[in-house]
Amino acid sequence: MRITLVKKIKADGSLCRKCAEVTERLEREGHMGRIDQVLIADERDPQSPGMLLAREYRVERAPFFLVEDDGGETRVYTVYLQFLKEVLQQQTSEAEEATEILRDNPDLDFL
Repeated sequence: MRITLVKKIKADGSLCRKCAEVTERLEREGHMGRIDQVLIADERDPQSPGMLLAREYRVERAPFFLVEDDGGETRVYTVYLQFLKEVLQQQTSEAEEATEILRDNPDLDFL
């Protein structure tokens, strides 16, 4: 299995907030060693490696993970906790998952 993390640099040159949070969490939880490659999707450069992958896989959110299995099939993860649970086999709580979904989708609200 090969894991690629794609982080976004915004037009103003700063790292996207969510990318910084996910990177910090990967480091804090000791998972960065499982990441084989980190690429940058630079909004200022449409030909940057991460922007090319985003177009190829039709991803519109950052950060995202590409997970290539041993058979060559690639899965895309745009939700960190789903990646953590399905790929890194780590426990997550429903509350954490719901919080991440709401934070990533500000147009959603409680009923």
